[in-house]
Amino acid sequence: MSADLIITNISTIYTPYKKPPVHGRDMMSIHEIHHAYMAIKDGVIIAIGSGNYHKHTGPNTIIHDANQKIVIPGLIDSHTHLVHGGSRESEYKRLIAGTPYLQILAEGGGILGTVEMTRKASFNDLFEKAKKSLDEMMLYGVTTIESKSGYGLNLDHEIKQLKVNKKLNQVHPVHIVSTYMGAHAIPKEFKDDKDLYIDQMLLDMDIIKSENLAEAVDVFCESGVFSVKDTKRILSHAKALGFKIKLHADEIHPLGGAGLGVELGATSVDHLMAISDQDIEKLAHSNTIANLLPGTSFYLRKKYANARKMIDHQVAVAISGDYNPGSCPTENFQFIMQLASNQLQMMPEEVLNAVTINPAFHLGLHQEKGSLEVGKSADFVILDAPNLTYILYHYGINHASDVYIKGKPVVLNRQIVR
Repeated sequence: MSADLIITNISTIYTPYKKPPVHGRDMMSIHEIHHAYMAIKDGVIIAIGSGNYHKHTGPNTIIHDANQKIVIPGLIDSHTHLVHGGSRESEYKRLIAGTPYLQILAEGGGILGTVEMTRKASFNDLFEKAKKSLDEMMLYGVTTIESKSGYGLNLDHEIKQLKVNKKLNQVHPVHIVSTYMGAHAIPKEFKDDKDLYIDQMLLDMDIIKSENLAEAVDVFCESGVFSVKDTKRILSHAKALGFKIKLHADEIHPLGGAGLGVELGATSVDHLMAISDQDIEKLAHSNTIANLLPGTSFYLRKKYANARKMIDHQVAVAISGDYNPGSCPTENFQFIMQLASNQLQMMPEEVLNAVTINPAFHLGLHQEKGSLEVGKSADFVILDAPNLTYILYHYGINHASDVYIKGKPVVLNRQIVR
């Protein structure tokens, strides 16, 4: 079979190969293919290896010379808050001065401040802002994201966010998995009756499911927001409707959200800076992914999740960006990877598994994305670096030269292809 496209003269291809979820010590396992090529037809990898690629060429095959650069699978950022109105630099000085994040929220700022700006923003305003950020993410090698709602906190504005996700997924090359997060905070109009807000959310969920606007439901399980009991009620209803479920868990206080996630069969539990040893053990014996977000710890100057303990106890770990306006305002996913290595003490091989195959698994995309294998989607990044370790060692810059999604170039020579 002749290929549409062959990438040749690749110094090394680095790719996961273990069946996901990849737990603990298995996260050190990757394939390295030196002096490599990759052949693609109809957006799918048909051959990958080293040596002679000419048997895959035909009269119309395009040959792209990688010029001895390295190749990795397309990066998967499996926790973002992409769609939102405005920004929150007005809170920055308070954060630097030490005002707690939850205090700002309790005073009506934080998430609730972004809710006001998102409600005021038009669909087109939100779309253009999110598209600009999505372009920036793609320049850094991100080819798939998860995008949460949660800045509308009523049905009309949550649907507005989710419809932005849907339109972006239709017109932008980056694949978007959409998550409903009405349980991101308690809106001001329900501040004295959280249970009534939860009742309303459960009704809203039925509508969102019927309109096929989200694949999953997420809850912010935290002191002053949604308790473990609240979270169980919300996610049990979501699961009964057929949604995948996930939660922001044990971010600031060790409430036991991670253990609840395992109990309910959540695809991921996210943040985990305050997770208990007991819940680490529960995760180790489950298929729930520990989705860690080091950029949030960096920005809020909080402790980092203990990735080493989790990996050493055989937990399956993913790393995500948590792009949002209040606690991680950056689209630079390579910097998030560098934090995972430098601050979470994850080895390069572990980081690669954590930003490709494990997030693909918890997003339900591992059959087509997350590794470079015959039969999978040709989502990959060509990096101007001598080896995998170098992109984590040389931090703060963009190493991505070219980005391909489904075998089509979307970034060439650091420029977006329109």
